Order: sequence, then structure tokens, then C-alpha cells
Amino acid sequence: MAKNIEHWPDRKGQCLRDSKRCDWVDIPQQTFNMGAPPGEGYPEDGEGPQRQVALSSFRIWRTPVTNRQFGRFVRETAYRTLAETEGWSYVFFGLLSPEARRTVCSAPPETPWWFPVDGAFWRMPEGPGSEIEKRLDHPVVHVCWHDAVAFAHWAGGQLPTEAQWECAARGGRSGLKFPWGNELEPDGQHMANVWQGRFPGQNTALDGFAGTSPVRAFPENNFGLFDMIGNVWEWCSDDFLTDYHNVTSSENPVGQNGDGRKSLRGGSFLCHASYCARYRSAARSANDAHATSSNIGFRLTSTPS
Repeated sequence: MAKNIEHWPDRKGQCLRDSKRCDWVDIPQQTFNMGAPPGEGYPEDGEGPQRQVALSSFRIWRTPVTNRQFGRFVRETAYRTLAETEGWSYVFFGLLSPEARRTVCSAPPETPWWFPVDGAFWRMPEGPGSEIEKRLDHPVVHVCWHDAVAFAHWAGGQLPTEAQWECAARGGRSGLKFPWGNELEPDGQHMANVWQGRFPGQNTALDGFAGTSPVRAFPENNFGLFDMIGNVWEWCSDDFLTDYHNVTSSENPVGQNGDGRKSLRGGSFLCHASYCARYRSAARSANDAHATSSNIGFRLTSTPS
């Protein structure tokens, strides 16, 4: 479990004053169309019905939290992630060497591409022998929801609500599948780090990355935000509700009283139209708050100063 936040050094707000550690974007108060229209996406995920949602102004981090930023948090607090204390985490099998794959005894039968790897955690993303020295500007991974909340507390922010996240992802552009338009690769240009090829066995990596990518590797949206689609899933503060759009408020909605799963947004480098086309602005997913893997990260929000 996460270290008791009451015992950490009180650094609330420090990150807001340190431009070298973070970069906030102000999102003004607004009403926007949230959710997927009929015929788009996965109805079973509760992507609709589409509706108008009013949000108060907020600030959001321009990128997902990086290994460099998470490393500073760990150095200053001696925090240990759940993956470290448990001693293992899930790694996508395509990121492992043949030798490493042979050491794994089992994988979930419904998702056999996820290998539980002993010793995998944020600083050794593929387990012992891997490192992040050349990936300091990649998003941190192998962080559970509680780890993300711990970082947010230290940095003086919080995890975004689903509504804040989707508003930010859309960048003020209504009715589009993606932050940039309705085509995944307009004019052949790769706009996000997602899977190319045939999932899960063939990844052509035509976008330049077989795993995570630096957080500013692809174009920003109209709000100046990077990686709102692809690269890593991002934890949100909400409990995941499949009837989210029917039961939450139309003003500053928050999913509450769920089944223990937390909401995820944005898709990851593993998303592909043949299996998981959840790299759209309205797409939703969920995982247990204690889940860790090599494709889940997060970013922060805060109230305007």
C-alpha cells in the first residue's frame, strides 16, 4: 500500500513555483460536449450518451509525469511504489527479451501478452537489467493509482477528473474523435504513439516507438497539451462507472461509489483498432487502484492560483 501521506515532508505547492519541474496550462471555465456520439466507440464502457458538461476553470500539466520528475519525488521523499514493495509488475511481453520471457511462469489467460515480471518497477521498467537513463523524458510507468495520488499530494496538485481530462484532450474542438480531427493519421502523419501492425504479435513501430516515447514526441493539441492520446494510459481521480453519463452531475462531474476500479483515459502505445481503439478523446477504461503495468502513467491538475 502507499506510504502514509501524513508522514511525508510538507511540500504542498512547491511544484507550482518551480518551472523546471512542471509546466501548467490554464483551462478556462467552459461548457463542452462530453462523451461519444451513437455509433462511435464502446457503449459497454459507458462512453455515452454525449451531453453538455460545465466545468470550472482548472490547470493541467502539459505532459504526463516523466521518469525524471518522478525520480525527484522519490529522492526527496524516499517513497516506494507498490510495484517495488510487492516485487513485481505487469510488462507487455513484446518489450522483453527472449531470455526474460522464459523466466515468466504464467500470464493472465484473457490477456496472455501481459507477463508478471519479478523486479519490474518504475526505475526498471522491463525488470532487472533494464533502466531509464535514456528514458528520463518518457512517462513514468508501473505506478498504481495510489502512487499517482502520492506524487500529486507532494507536488501540490491532484489527479484530473474524467471531465477535466476529456475537456483538456479535446482542446476546445467539439465533435471530433481525436484532439486533432477524425483521422488517426491525417495525410499519413503519426499524431500519437499507438500500435501499428497486427496486435499483439507484430509491431512495425512506424511511428518510431515500440514502447513509450518522450512526452513531447508528437504534436500538441490546441491547448498546448502533449500525449493526451496514446503513449500511456492516465489515471483519473474518479471511480469508474459504466453509467457515468447518466448518473453524474452536468456541472463538474465526478464518478463516485464505484466497485473499486479507477478510471483511465487516453489509451497507450498498445492501442490498435483491431483490439483496443480506446485512443479517442471520449474513450474510457478502468483498472483496480492497485494495478501496475508498463503502459499506465498519469498527469496532474490543480485549481488556478
